[in-house]
Amino acid sequence: MHELPEVETVVRSIAPHVTGKAIQHAVLNSRRVTRGGLAETAKALVNRTIQRLERRGKQMFFHLDQGVLYVHLGMTGKLLWNGERTPYTRAELVLSDGLLLYDDIRQFGRVEYYGALPELFQKTGPDALSVGFPEFYARLKQHRTPIKALLLNQAFISGVGNIYADEALFASRLHPRVRASRISKTRAEQLYRSIIDTLDLAIRHRGSSISDYVDAAGERGAFQDMHNVYGREGQPCPRCQAPIRRIVLGQRGTHYCPRCQRV
Repeated sequence: MHELPEVETVVRSIAPHVTGKAIQHAVLNSRRVTRGGLAETAKALVNRTIQRLERRGKQMFFHLDQGVLYVHLGMTGKLLWNGERTPYTRAELVLSDGLLLYDDIRQFGRVEYYGALPELFQKTGPDALSVGFPEFYARLKQHRTPIKALLLNQAFISGVGNIYADEALFASRLHPRVRASRISKTRAEQLYRSIIDTLDLAIRHRGSSISDYVDAAGERGAFQDMHNVYGREGQPCPRCQAPIRRIVLGQRGTHYCPRCQRV
């Protein structure tokens, strides 16, 4: 699943090409990716001008002069500027000077048009890069959930997924099983700062390319080469050299250092 740094990188790489441009033609061909009428959605997009792009958590919103185009990359989605069509191309937007393609092998993503955003999108938590510490801490104290599971809950804060939850917990020396409500204010502030620093660093390195992720130009990210714990089971901890351990928590693989991150 693409997380905040990957989605932010895609938005930044697409925005200069599409902002202020009108959609001249649209093709949608997957009822799993675009729910509702394909022809009706395509018709609603034609002649609409893209005014700005916005990212909220892991979601993208193309704000048009009338309505909003919502894009979620899911697990294998790719937004490509002037890319080549493939058997997995699920949507095409023709603009005056280029082509925006949405490719998605597994079709868990979404490309949908709304005249006005439904309340559904207001139920996600605050964006992980914009939430202030007082709100973060107040939300934290409301949950007895293990902290790793809570960080993955997009209603708590939005944008953090498996990779960056593991990396932020390592940076703040918190065990993934620690109950959120038991974390002291000092440790919570360390976690809060670690989340922001980890996400910022990942954005600077254009995200983590573990499997399918590429930016709008088809280029891979580089942050996967900087992971401290994620995907490094059995390898030495970069701080203490203890072998990184992998457990399953909330049905998600979780990586941590058993020496640096004690319960």
